[in-house]
Amino acid sequence: MQKLTPNQKERHAKIYMIFVSVLGWVLIFQSLLNLQLIEDAHILLLLGTFLWLAEFYPIPVWRGNSSLHFPIIYVMYLAFGLAYTVTLFASIVFVIYLIRRYPLRIVFFNPSQLILSFFLAVQLAEFFLPAFQSGFTNGVIHFVAIVFLYYLFNNLFVDIVLLLRPQVYTFNAWKQKMATEIVGAGISLSYGIIFYLVGTQNRGEIDIFSYFFFFSPLVGLALLSSMIARLKKEKNRLHSLFSISTKLNHMLPSDRWMENLADNLKEFIDSDAAILWIRENGEWKRSFEDGRVQKDVSLPMNTKEKFLCIKESVLYQNTTKEAGIAGKCFASDLHALLYTPLLLEDEMVGMLVVARSRTKSFTKDDVASLSTIANQLAVVIKTRNLFHEQERLLIFEERNRIARDIHDGVAQTLAGALMKLETAEKKFDTKKDETRVLLDESIHKMRHSLKELRDSIYALRPYPTARIGLSSAIMQKIDAVDHDQDLEIKLEIRGEEQELSPFVEKVMFEIFQESLQNSIKHGQSSRVDVLLSYQSEHVLVKVKDDGVGFSLYQAMIKARNRPHFGILNMNEAAEKINASIQIDSKEGEGTEITLLVPKLGVEGEETIDKSYASR
Repeated sequence: MQKLTPNQKERHAKIYMIFVSVLGWVLIFQSLLNLQLIEDAHILLLLGTFLWLAEFYPIPVWRGNSSLHFPIIYVMYLAFGLAYTVTLFASIVFVIYLIRRYPLRIVFFNPSQLILSFFLAVQLAEFFLPAFQSGFTNGVIHFVAIVFLYYLFNNLFVDIVLLLRPQVYTFNAWKQKMATEIVGAGISLSYGIIFYLVGTQNRGEIDIFSYFFFFSPLVGLALLSSMIARLKKEKNRLHSLFSISTKLNHMLPSDRWMENLADNLKEFIDSDAAILWIRENGEWKRSFEDGRVQKDVSLPMNTKEKFLCIKESVLYQNTTKEAGIAGKCFASDLHALLYTPLLLEDEMVGMLVVARSRTKSFTKDDVASLSTIANQLAVVIKTRNLFHEQERLLIFEERNRIARDIHDGVAQTLAGALMKLETAEKKFDTKKDETRVLLDESIHKMRHSLKELRDSIYALRPYPTARIGLSSAIMQKIDAVDHDQDLEIKLEIRGEEQELSPFVEKVMFEIFQESLQNSIKHGQSSRVDVLLSYQSEHVLVKVKDDGVGFSLYQAMIKARNRPHFGILNMNEAAEKINASIQIDSKEGEGTEITLLVPKLGVEGEETIDKSYASR
């Protein structure tokens, strides 16, 4: 059997929805023609108002919403007949969907399937249970039958659409929908039983106040639950915005900063797909993508340049009519696109496009929310671009410095040695003593140049922490000291090792190394305990010895007059990585040095190294 294409599935789903819509609206117009004058119009108006509120404010259930309209339409059916119920119910649902700006096929389909579900449920119940219409037991049986059949047909109509459309309808999604409907059916059953229980009591005439007080708790529950759900949703959106802002600040140096935002971005603005283009050095790069996107489709450069013409958010509510510049980059079953430019001081640094499968699904709040995220992304991207530009300039300056050092040092020395060797060659036969002197001087200069070259090569080699990591560099240093010193060193590593900036690890290792050397040279220690602890918000390095200790005040005074890497220099190095260093020592009681490094944006890449190196 040939597999249907997404377009064919979409067409079949539309045909089915049109068929159900036609049947439903035929029934609605037929009911409209059968309307007759009634006496208690005020009660019908009250029930219609309650029905509007229950439909407009559905209660949140698990991961969906459920409308509490069934008890109201059932009582409306008993009091005023099927014609008024169908007409009023369909009209209310139709108007609400128009107000919410749903696509026309949904606006016509949903009232139809609800009306058909109720009509079929009533007809089957009347056919199989004609006698069960009076008395408490008979009334409850009749009501339960209609509830069961109504929710059965309602779910069947919707399930067929979900199975026909191109999007995958998973078993988990079906379970979620069923759980929502079961809760709604349970509330309807409870209210129906109470209705028949109260109806069997002889409480006099049933007037408008009876209907009002009976349905007020139901409508009040719908209103209160809906308001709480909206407040909770807004709270979650604010929490997501805070999480996104925090992650953007913390992950600024990392090249993987956008990948970790996918979940928060989905929670902040629900979407089926998203693509972020970033503009660097005049070139557009597809930096991030998520959801149902066309991974093998790329936009030509002249097409990407058209992004520059978009100065504010642009919304395409129906991509079958128009999809904009990046429409072909998304799956064909995504029907709404929202373009949001990333602007900073009138400079465009990127374009964020999100998509949804349902047409007309983006609201003004969605546009405002995405604009908020776009503003923050623009700042982050611009800052990263400045970091990269700074890194490029630093590399350029470093290359020039190395070139100058080679030209002024090694190159000049080699040139001088070469000139003396040429002179020695000319004097070799006639003045051998002078030749010997020239050769000795040339050899001395070349050895000096060789030493300079070796020093330069060693300086260009990666630092131990850059090659093997902080913990391995510490262990390597301890092993080296063990071979040369009669000293017991114990290393303890706590927590899960995490990658830090190379500059941060370099500074941490230098402070550890200096602390260890001080314990060996000045502390006269027999034992040193080293602790490396990876905590939730900090990384801690502690070096503790049992040596002679010292007076910190006297050491600080001496350190001011000594240019070596001492206490003052350790403090200055710690400040560069926003760390704090604590030195506890007393004469005769040993020394303890604690370095506490906060994990606030220092993880990941070496752009921080460059920024600090330039200061």
